[in-house]
Amino acid sequence: MTKKPLDYGLLALLLWSPLPAASVEEWSIFTIELAAAVLAAAYVLLEPKPALNPHLTPLLRRLRPAAAALFGFLALQVVPLPAAIVRVLSPASYGFRKLYDPGFGRMKFMTLSIVPSATVATGLFLAALFILGFLVLRTVVRGREIRTLLAVLVASGVFQALYGLFELTRDDPRILFYRKIFSPESVTGTFVNRNHFSGYLEMIIPLALGLAIARMNMMTFGIRGFREKLLLWTSKGILMNVLIMGAAAVMAAAVLLSNSRSGLAVLVFSVFLFFGFSVAAYSRTGFRQPWIGKTVRTAFLCVTVLAVSVGVGSTVRRFALDNLLREDRPQYWANTVEIIGDFPLFGTGLGTFAAAYGAYEEASLSEMRLVHAHNDYLEYAAELGAAGAVLLFGIVLYIGVSAYRAWRGRRNAQARALALGGIVSLAGMGLHAVTDFNLHIPANMVLFTVVLCATLVMAYYRKS
Repeated sequence: MTKKPLDYGLLALLLWSPLPAASVEEWSIFTIELAAAVLAAAYVLLEPKPALNPHLTPLLRRLRPAAAALFGFLALQVVPLPAAIVRVLSPASYGFRKLYDPGFGRMKFMTLSIVPSATVATGLFLAALFILGFLVLRTVVRGREIRTLLAVLVASGVFQALYGLFELTRDDPRILFYRKIFSPESVTGTFVNRNHFSGYLEMIIPLALGLAIARMNMMTFGIRGFREKLLLWTSKGILMNVLIMGAAAVMAAAVLLSNSRSGLAVLVFSVFLFFGFSVAAYSRTGFRQPWIGKTVRTAFLCVTVLAVSVGVGSTVRRFALDNLLREDRPQYWANTVEIIGDFPLFGTGLGTFAAAYGAYEEASLSEMRLVHAHNDYLEYAAELGAAGAVLLFGIVLYIGVSAYRAWRGRRNAQARALALGGIVSLAGMGLHAVTDFNLHIPANMVLFTVVLCATLVMAYYRKS
């Protein structure tokens, strides 16, 4: 079996996952899980297997025990245990069932998770994400494959931005085949929530900048005379770079017009971080061509001017004091911290936040039922407890920090530029996770997983 079906399947999944309203429905989540299973089967049948970068082998070997421990922990959350043991291990889980389960008196066995079916369902999706991450690490190994992956992600982001901008001009905006009910005055692409839309684009914009800078270095090496430079600027390669930088600008405009406060904050943070890291990295080794450095600075200036000219008015209104006072986020977070205090070690069970939160909410300014904590860190800590959260966050941090440390030591300009885009993308999402729940939205979780693992690949990438 050749590798092409596996490559095309992964790229198709990345393009498809944000289209059905960010894949938040059960059928679309199942489609992602099924696709991951099919891709895993294709990898098993693949002969010969792609050669893994030898520098990644020890890193992945160290991850295996943590991954096994995480899924072992999830199994512990859903395995029926004697009621007396649950009462000792997690008194809050025992007390929760005593208060809310009509059949509590007849229970001899119970689970640590207050809703084991939700934990199983969410655990299966998490397993699908691990499969996708594994496939990226094992199959996206060549420079062309890395650049193709990034180009497809940029294309997906541009489509989301342009489609959202188009629907903003219509009197009756839609989300593909459905009428757009929420935030009709904002750009949301095929997403329902503008914050999740901006979170999706925030992860792609730095990748586009990194890809453009890497391509600049590839094309300008050895080019000196004016005539050669003029021919280069009129070539297909340079025009592609112009398109990539234009794509980044279009996505930035879409984030601004989404009227997402977090989106604007993370966009500015990402641009400044990318610019700062670029200056720091290239100042150690020097730009191979001075105009590359000028291009980085120009891109930074353009995005900043765009932010001021296009999005400042609507964003200021979103940041208005009366809006802040009407929001319930501080109360959400306080209640979630209380859940963490009651379920400190084993949590309420992965995917059970919505079921647990109702018992802790005294009053709300909103008529809608809260499903997420609007803080990914607190929500995962509430569901997984200290034991599970340390494992999950530890795996993500280990991969991210390993990529950053490898990036700092790289002298190859292409690898440095590509990996920088991934590092800034991860940092931006890490910041956005403080005030929203992007990492509980399937399409964004798929993208984050792919970017996380691709960043590690790019940081260690070497031409064979």
